[in-house]
Amino acid sequence: METINDIPSYQKMGRKKFFTILRRETNLINLQDIMRASLFLIDDAKYVQGNYRKEYLESYTKAFIMRIQEVKAHHVESDELLDIAEVQDAVRLLQEQEKLAAEGEGFDPAFFKIYKIISLYTTFILVESVHPVGTPFPGGLQVKYDGEKFLCPVKERQKDNPGAVCGFCIAEQDPETM
Repeated sequence: METINDIPSYQKMGRKKFFTILRRETNLINLQDIMRASLFLIDDAKYVQGNYRKEYLESYTKAFIMRIQEVKAHHVESDELLDIAEVQDAVRLLQEQEKLAAEGEGFDPAFFKIYKIISLYTTFILVESVHPVGTPFPGGLQVKYDGEKFLCPVKERQKDNPGAVCGFCIAEQDPETM
């Protein structure tokens, strides 16, 4: 069975094959994984400002955990070739993050399974920003869509963060928050 971890060895890949791999891995996520991922988010929220905590939990639950069902129901019609170098770079970054998660650094492994799939799904299948439009950030900032592109209030500050997916997310820095 092909997995996300096999992708760095590919020479080319179409959207349908990529999505088939993502869906297959989504089907391996069970209720226990979802519960552990939810508990991780709740525990992680204790480090978030109190007035922003509720929005944070709602947003991240919707952006990652609830999207698992979306992946299972989604159908890909187009089989256009993906930019394999971009996909491979994204997968390699996620593999590095996964090592840290397995060592107890950063994400819970159950949450990471979901995070990995959804980050790749939104970026390369939906061609949307990893964080959905309206995702709040501290200071009243949020991800926006201006009709042409996704705008993130923290892209420039996070794009080189090895613990973030900003490096491959399609969102651009919101010029209003520079």
